[in-house]
Amino acid sequence: MSLFDKLDHRRHPTHIAIIMDGNGRWAKARGLERAEGHREGVNTIRRVVKAAIKASVQHLTLYAFSTENWYRPAEEVDGLMDLMVYAITRETPELKKNGVSISTIGDTSRLPVNVRETLEACIRETAEGRNLNLVIAISYSSKWELTEATRRIADDVIKGVLKGEDISEGTISKYLTTCNLPDPDLLIRTGGEQRISNFLLWQCAYTEFYFTETFWPDFGEEELYKAILDYQGRERRFGKISEQIELEK
Repeated sequence: MSLFDKLDHRRHPTHIAIIMDGNGRWAKARGLERAEGHREGVNTIRRVVKAAIKASVQHLTLYAFSTENWYRPAEEVDGLMDLMVYAITRETPELKKNGVSISTIGDTSRLPVNVRETLEACIRETAEGRNLNLVIAISYSSKWELTEATRRIADDVIKGVLKGEDISEGTISKYLTTCNLPDPDLLIRTGGEQRISNFLLWQCAYTEFYFTETFWPDFGEEELYKAILDYQGRERRFGKISEQIELEK
């Protein structure tokens, strides 16, 4: 029996975010080059996207490349950029067929022109997808995002568009790159590390975290359902007490 059959289909997370970690270690354990791990990781994305649709997830955000990743060896960065172009080109028809729309968050101005153009083309081609919004966090970090949001807020205060005393949590959220997304209900990190590595720091204030030892290339449909099942076993109180949550049901 699949774990899918054990899920409470009334309580699926609306938004799942994933830190896809362990590609390099997966490859090293098999005597392969790191690039082979990244290539296998692309196949995992395909499996997880299909599983997320089946589980009625509406938004899936994948941490593909952080701003800190630019400091990796140039050869690896170049290889990752080439892989992104290849993967996006290969997967776009399948994404379109499955009703998946693509969007991005991050400083895409830093991407090579061919990567940026390929992403933009995929976004246009999949714009009508309604089954899942697949968000690619690329050249992204929360510190970058919050810094940019602060600059834009300061500029609007100077211009008189915004009053300093009117700035609220809601104001800050509107200036973030995720302004059109609900906050993640569940954040999954593969690969055994237990940190969120500068990913959606503001948005994950009340997100449920799920850490697994499984390397990303080995993560599949059942692993996703296992994470969702674990999430469904938790009580989300958002600072309240259990009795209040019961009364609100």
